[in-house]
This record gives sequence, structure tokens and C-alpha cells, in this order.
Amino acid sequence: MTAQASLSLLPLLTVFLLALLVLAWPLGALVAMVGEGAAPIRGLAWLHRAERALYRVAGVDTGKDTGWRSYAIALVLFNTLGTLFVYGVQRLQGVLPLNPQGLAAVSPDSSFNTAVSFVANTNWQGYAGEQTMSYLTQMVALAGQNFFSAATGMAVVFALIRGFAARSGKSIGNFWVDVTRSTLYVLLPLSLLFAVFLVGQGVIQNFAGYKDVALVDPVAYSVPKAGADGNPLQDSTGEPVMEQRTARTQTLPMGPVASQEAIKLLGTNGGGFFNANSAHPYENPTALSNFAQMIAIFLIPTALCFAFGRMVGDSRQGWAVLSAMTIVFVLATLFLVGAEQQAHPGLSALGVDQAAGALQSGGNMEGKETRFGIAASSLFAAVTTAASCGAVNAMHDSLMPLGGAMPLLLMQFGEVIFGGVGTGLYGMLVFAMLAVFIAGLMIGRTPEYLGKKIQAYEMKMMSLAILATPVLVLTGTAIAVTAPAGVAGIANPGAHGFSEVLYAFTSAANNNGSAFAGLSANTPFYNVMLAIAMWFGRFAVIVPVLAIAGSLARKQRLPASGGTMPTHGPLFVVLLIGVVVLVGVLNYVPALALGPVIEHVQLFTDR
Repeated sequence: MTAQASLSLLPLLTVFLLALLVLAWPLGALVAMVGEGAAPIRGLAWLHRAERALYRVAGVDTGKDTGWRSYAIALVLFNTLGTLFVYGVQRLQGVLPLNPQGLAAVSPDSSFNTAVSFVANTNWQGYAGEQTMSYLTQMVALAGQNFFSAATGMAVVFALIRGFAARSGKSIGNFWVDVTRSTLYVLLPLSLLFAVFLVGQGVIQNFAGYKDVALVDPVAYSVPKAGADGNPLQDSTGEPVMEQRTARTQTLPMGPVASQEAIKLLGTNGGGFFNANSAHPYENPTALSNFAQMIAIFLIPTALCFAFGRMVGDSRQGWAVLSAMTIVFVLATLFLVGAEQQAHPGLSALGVDQAAGALQSGGNMEGKETRFGIAASSLFAAVTTAASCGAVNAMHDSLMPLGGAMPLLLMQFGEVIFGGVGTGLYGMLVFAMLAVFIAGLMIGRTPEYLGKKIQAYEMKMMSLAILATPVLVLTGTAIAVTAPAGVAGIANPGAHGFSEVLYAFTSAANNNGSAFAGLSANTPFYNVMLAIAMWFGRFAVIVPVLAIAGSLARKQRLPASGGTMPTHGPLFVVLLIGVVVLVGVLNYVPALALGPVIEHVQLFTDR
């Protein structure tokens, strides 16, 4: 990393991590109480009354805990119904209210992709939000699923933690209670507070129609001139005849943005109201809002680590998991900023000055907001791909080859470096069990984690959970780069085009939602293929995790002995990091070599 990069990033990264810890620690205590079912929570008795009323209306028996199979069936049924609802709203939006722009129904394949995407907490967007979705669709269908998908992730991690904490039993909790409490006590209050903050920063929140405003400086531009038949005219050489036009007005989109922006970030969803996402000044207007948005993405995943320690009765366990996440995240961020601080050889060949100075941060500023610069843009890219969020404030397609490889790798680790709300922690706990299993083989002892023996059944379920996403990513990428319909969407031939396809399936299967964006993915082929990757990337992991929770709950919790491997110290943190990195490297190195690595070599040797 250059000295310029260090001076700009290190203070920002330090303040970011300190602020995150200060906010996440007390939130972790609240989340633990939510997961433990202690009610009413002190100071929130009025919410407890609302909670009981919801159960009465829905007919939920709060005293009935279930085994893992019933829990999984309820979860999948709930999310299937959510998918059908989101699909239906999109298909009917042309006749539904709160549509001041008169936007038509969304196409069947795009509706299917979007419905699966938002239910699976992926929020992949193959459409431009301000040109495709009505206010009702944005608020009721999309923002609603932002809450429910995040609550589903929290419910799963609560179930797994109960499996570790249980002394012996078959129950892992009640899905309907878990999803209700997660929404009511955590997601809704935080979203309300954060939305008010965003409005104060300048994020819009209204139901007005789009506004046509006069430009301060008219903009001249050229367009092909059309003939009487409507086709472009051509000159004698076959080139299109151009005519000059002048733009004197601009259409400014409106809408209830702050409310959706809040849960988009806090729920690690990522679906932006506008096509430009968090690069749009109406979604992310200031440096402070940019900083707060990054904090919001990591806030609940970090708090869940502290809640985990409290719920298993050993806060050191939560710190160990959080330490592993933080170390990998910091190293990845430093590498990413270092890559972006380099001058782009292609721009240098054109005589573009990329040196750091008073008016620019230096390095590769292509695709980045000048409001944020390289450090804040790169940190945001690392945050959003370390968590399964997908919100972006810069164009990832414009990252340097090795810079773009880092967001790819952060997702390919399994979205466990902080990860999504709930998903990051339960994914990391799966790797923690794998780590103690490997350590047990090395010393010839039955592996234990938190007093529970890790045996053959748990290993089978762990294998399914770990291998599901690589199979989806690599199989989907292979099909896309060989099928004519898949190749047709690649605008950039060669290694970068391959990276775009690899990124798309990596993002979909790992439920991230960000994109390189150079890929024309809003086609029936990609909408269906990516929807399949998103659905199974979500639920083919969740079901084995719930099976592990059920198996652990039935086991006696053994007391620690002299032969028990400590899972809260530096040695275990290093072992956990090694397992996460090794599994990610073994799965994806050949694919990364065909994409970002080859592109880097070509970029720096072909000049």
C-alpha cells in the first residue's frame, strides 16, 4: 500500500471499527434478550403488548417450541408465500395505487428474479428502480421483504445458538416467535431511528411525482437523425447522420427513499431505490451518511457475535469469532485500497494524470464518486461484500483487476466475514465446527465445540452447507459462458467478461446482490439462472444448519476438561481464519485465475 493510501484509509478504518464496537456492544445485549425469549424486555413492555397481540391475531402458540424439521418447514413455507406475494405485486403494479409515474407491470422473468432475490436477502437488481418499480412495490413488496428476510436470518442463528446452549432436548425454538421478535424489537426500531437520521442528512422521503427542473447550464448533445420511416439516416459512407440537441430540463425522481434505505442497510439487503444505489445523492448525500451507512451494514452482524457469547454463557466465544472476522476484513480492505491507489495503465497511456494532489486522491478514480474518493469507496466495497449486503457507492466493474478480485473473494469465503444478518454468524459457526473437527483429527480426539461433540451427522450437514454455494457458483458460471443466451449478455470479451459472469453467480449464490454491472443480466436466461442460484444459495444452506441445530440440541453439553481444545484464544482464531481462507481458496482459485488474475497480467504487460 502506498503512503497516500495509508494516510487516507487508516484513520477512517480505525474510527469505523471503534464506532462499530461502541454501538454493537449494547445492541448485542438486546439481541441476546430477544433470542432468549425473555419478555417483557426492560423498557420495552409496550412492545411486548404489541407482540402478544400479533400472536393472538395470527393464532401462534408461543408456548409450543418445535424440532428442527418443523422449524425448517415453517421457514420455507413463510418465504415461499413471501415470494408469491412479491411476484404478484410486481405483475399487478400497473393497476395498483401509489404509482404516480404510471409504471407498467414488470415482466414475468424479471418479477420472478426480483421476488426470489428479495426473499433470499440477496436483493439482486436487474432493473433500474426509479424506472421500473412503483412506490407501492418499493414500499410494500420490496421493503417488506427486507425486514422478513433479515428476520429469517436472525431466527436461524438463534436456533443454532440454542442448539449449542441446550443441555439436552429436541426443541430449537419457535420460528414464528423468532421472526416476530427479531422484527419488532430489533429491525423496526433501528430502521425508524436510522431513517430519521438519513432524512436529516438529505435523503428524500415523499410520495410526490417526479419533478422536471430547469438546468443551470444547458447541455448540448448529439443523436442519430431519424428519417421519415423512423429509421436512422446514413451518409454516403454508411455512418449515421447526427443532429444536435440541447437539454434544458432534467427529471428528478422522488419517492419514499429513506425508509427503504434504512432497512436495506441494517438488514444487509442492498436493494437500492434508485439504479445508482448508494452512489445516488438522494440515497447517500453526505460523507457522514456514507460513514453511517457502512456502520449500519455491519451493526447487527457484529451485535450478533456479542449476543452469541451471552447466549452460550461465555462472552469470549463471541469475541473470538468477531476477531477472526475483523482480521480478515482489515487485511482484505488494505489490499483493496492498495490495488485502487495504483494508476490505471490504460488511463496513463491516454495521458490522464492520476497522481495524488490537492484536487484528487490519486490512483484509479474511474467509477468512483469524487465526493468519497478512493478510501471511502474502497472501504464501502469491502464492507458491502464482506457482509451480504450488495449496496454500492462505486462501480465495482471499474475496480482494478486485483481490486475487483477482493470483493469476489470476500463473497466466496461464504459471506462469513461479518456476513448478512444472521447468515454471517451461522456460516462462521459452521466453519468453527469444521476447524475443531480438523484439530481433533490432528490430536486424535473427538472434536468438541462449546461442550457439544461434533460427529458424523454434523460433518455431513456441514459439508452440504459449505459446498452448496461453490457448486451453484461454478456450475452456473460454466453454463453461462458456454450457453449462447449467456454469452449474449457479456459486453466485455475476454477475462473481464468472465469475471463479470463469475461475480454475478458468486453474488447470487452467496446472497450478496452487488454486481460488476457490465453484464446484461436482465434477460430471461440470467433472470432464471440467477434466481435458482439465489434460492438454493439461501435455503440449501439454512436447512442443513437447522439440522445441525437439532442434532446439537439433543446432545448433552459436556463440561470442559484438560483435553478440551480452547475455542476462545488466539490459536483458535488463527485456526478459524485458516479454515475459512483455505476452503475459499481451494474452491475458487481456478476460476479467479481465469478472471481477475489473467486480466491483471494482461493489463500490466500489454502496454
